[in-house]
Amino acid sequence: MNVKVDKKEKNVVELEIEVSADKFEEGLKKSYQKNVKKFNIPGFRKGKAPRNIVERYFGPEVLYEDAINIIFPEVYEEAVKESDIHPVDRPELDVKQIGDGQNLVLTASVTVKPEVSLGEYKNIEMEKVEINITDEEVEKEIQTIAEKNARMVTVEDRGIEKGDTADIDFEGFIDGVPFEGGKGSGFSLEIGSGQFIPGFEDQLIGGKPGDDIDVTVTFPEDYGKEDVAGKEALFKVIINDVKLKEMPEIDDEFAKDVSEFDTLEEYKLDIKKKLTEAAENKAKHEFEDKLIEKIVENTTVEIPQIMVEKQMDIMVRDFDSKLRYQGYNIEQYLQMAQVDINTFKSQFASQAEKEVKTQLVLEKISEEEDFQASEDEYEEEIKSISEKYKQSIEDFKKLLRDDDIEYIKNIIITRKTVEFLSQSAKII
Repeated sequence: MNVKVDKKEKNVVELEIEVSADKFEEGLKKSYQKNVKKFNIPGFRKGKAPRNIVERYFGPEVLYEDAINIIFPEVYEEAVKESDIHPVDRPELDVKQIGDGQNLVLTASVTVKPEVSLGEYKNIEMEKVEINITDEEVEKEIQTIAEKNARMVTVEDRGIEKGDTADIDFEGFIDGVPFEGGKGSGFSLEIGSGQFIPGFEDQLIGGKPGDDIDVTVTFPEDYGKEDVAGKEALFKVIINDVKLKEMPEIDDEFAKDVSEFDTLEEYKLDIKKKLTEAAENKAKHEFEDKLIEKIVENTTVEIPQIMVEKQMDIMVRDFDSKLRYQGYNIEQYLQMAQVDINTFKSQFASQAEKEVKTQLVLEKISEEEDFQASEDEYEEEIKSISEKYKQSIEDFKKLLRDDDIEYIKNIIITRKTVEFLSQSAKII
């Protein structure tokens, strides 16, 4: 097989692939075997006509398309390797020469990864980030934990106050007529939380279990539902129950209840340690992001639109996955937002281009520095991922395709590249 490479403009490469007549003949034989049952020729039972009769009756061209489709994936992959190009899209195929015992000549026009012209990526000046967790931050964290461990106690000897949680039934009316979405039963409402329309919660203050209260409010002009926006509504509310959040005493006993420590002082030290680790981790990621952003700004690259489009598709799929985790899907979201998929997808264009450029830059740096994923590093990564999915390493490996293996190795290489860039940065 002979391959000629012609680099066109805008990251497009045209491969002229010459396939031997013998190789094309293999494809023709398979094409005949695939299609023979479709041919109905006088004098032969359907599907039983020999190949030479089929070609004489319908013309040899009848087998060409499937023959090309059969052999093309193999010869194209070989041509890509031989030419050392990196396609980012499917090729557009054309036939230059075919039949009469000649070699088959095809042209495949394909968009490839762009050339990346790196700027300075070592010794980039970066500001040092100081991490200092204060006692106030520790106390705030303890208060948050105490909130989570608070008990809800029924209030019987007084009316509702701010901070109480009331269990209510309610029904709303506009001009004496109930409206859609204005009715609820057994709703748990924290007074002062701002969950309901402004003014609603305040009018429940002082109420007691069993009370019927009329609440009059006006929907904001910019309220999401046009049929009620800006209108005055009367809500008939029944208070079923009132509970008070009872905070635990923050002392040694509290520390024993919520942690493995015997004293509050030990618990505070552990919280400070964990807050420091979290802050350091956050600062590390922010440092890396800003550093890579500077390096990307120093780089020149013309990104093919198809790479941006593919990244946008990935981002839409990720968004859909997050929705499904919450019990929704992208179709429902689009319907509620009243936008079509293309309009929604277009909002990711800028971020997608940024992510593609970042990926290309990191790949180029890893090539320049010749970073590789060793066998030990690969095995360690496999172990980590399999534990995350609670599978044995052996079972997890059985699921991996060649693309998955390459992806995992790229994770390791990218991590090495980012670590290298961080270590080579000049801290000021």
